Amino acid sequence: MAGEGPIVLVVDSDNSIEEISSASGTDKSCEVRSYSDVISVSSTEHISLATPLRPNAVLSFCGGSVPSVEEVVHIDIPSSSRENLAYEVIHKKRNIEEICICCGSLEIHAQHPLFHGGICAPCTERFLERFFLCDNDGFQAFCTVCCSGDLLVLCDDLACIRVYCSECLDALVGKGTAEKVKEINPWICFLCLPLDVYGVLKKKTKWRTELKLLYDCESNQHWVYQPLDALERKPINVLSLFDNITQELENFGFLGESMGNGRLKYLHDVTDVVRNHVDEWGPFDVIFGSTPALANSYEHPPAWYMYQFVRILQYSRPPERSRPFFWMFIDNLVLEEETRDAACRFLETEAVVRYKLQNGTIQNVVHIWSNIPSVNSKYSASPLYVDLFRIAKEIYRTRIFSQRPATLIKEFFVPLKEYFRTFK
Repeated sequence: MAGEGPIVLVVDSDNSIEEISSASGTDKSCEVRSYSDVISVSSTEHISLATPLRPNAVLSFCGGSVPSVEEVVHIDIPSSSRENLAYEVIHKKRNIEEICICCGSLEIHAQHPLFHGGICAPCTERFLERFFLCDNDGFQAFCTVCCSGDLLVLCDDLACIRVYCSECLDALVGKGTAEKVKEINPWICFLCLPLDVYGVLKKKTKWRTELKLLYDCESNQHWVYQPLDALERKPINVLSLFDNITQELENFGFLGESMGNGRLKYLHDVTDVVRNHVDEWGPFDVIFGSTPALANSYEHPPAWYMYQFVRILQYSRPPERSRPFFWMFIDNLVLEEETRDAACRFLETEAVVRYKLQNGTIQNVVHIWSNIPSVNSKYSASPLYVDLFRIAKEIYRTRIFSQRPATLIKEFFVPLKEYFRTFK
């Protein structure tokens, strides 16, 4: 049965597809990020008002050699508990497991899954809510350590999507580290480098296992697969139903002309598809499906797309949790409430609502069901009543559907980089 957990709602910025595409080709040293607002609501009829998130400006990398640990680590005695963390550990011999490495609190709730050190309850909640959230540039939206931060540096390893904030770099690695890494090109992050310790930041050998354990114990998500090492990742194999997501996956490097790239099979109609067909074409790693856009015509009743997706999904599932397997179904506001409720029962998860704001008008509203962890992250804010039925009628009347529905959810595919090979 579907859980009672909160629903996620993501409000895009006003950037058009053309603007996003052109930005993706710019030099990272000049890139300034703008982020979506993500909030949770108790139902699809009461949508919370988005809480603005501060933009994260990416630090530049200007070339230079990698400094040694001795050069990077500089212990000072600042005033705040977070800034004083390294001093406490190194000089006062306080156990780092007794300190939250995200904020400096001594009220420890759990141990940080990626690095040695504690993590308090508020920071644990923020970590679980944000860790898998990514932006449309293909990187994490928040710092790998604290899942917060304003200025972020990106790992230049092609197989990594990690980012680190200047606050964590200076507090845990050493004062001035954020400025020093500006001169490092390429800069490889602390989870990718072979050394284990930088300042008081020490990565865990089995951090992928620890990450999964934290989500299993603390998160409201039904299931999170353990991320794979880059050498263990295989090319992705996707079955796309009713809408072709080749473009979205190509943009993130899952598909392309490179040797060993992934494969996508698109089916517009699955009326005559049986289990033997799926077995012959597969095995598949990702199953995607979508109802037609609201203002477009469609060949079947809206509910047909949902029930056919569920049928093909059952054919495609591997033996119970034997390997990473993901799915996503999108409703473009064409399903009746009764059918959406049925989708929650069959797919065993609540729907997520995502919409785009442009010039003060809500556009391209979709419901999403998925087991991709980024979809099931949550935020909270004060309630705001929004009538989705009225919005749907307005979209249909004005035919303002200017984008394919899949463009609204494309960054949700980024965490799949943790499980499947990419060629760029």
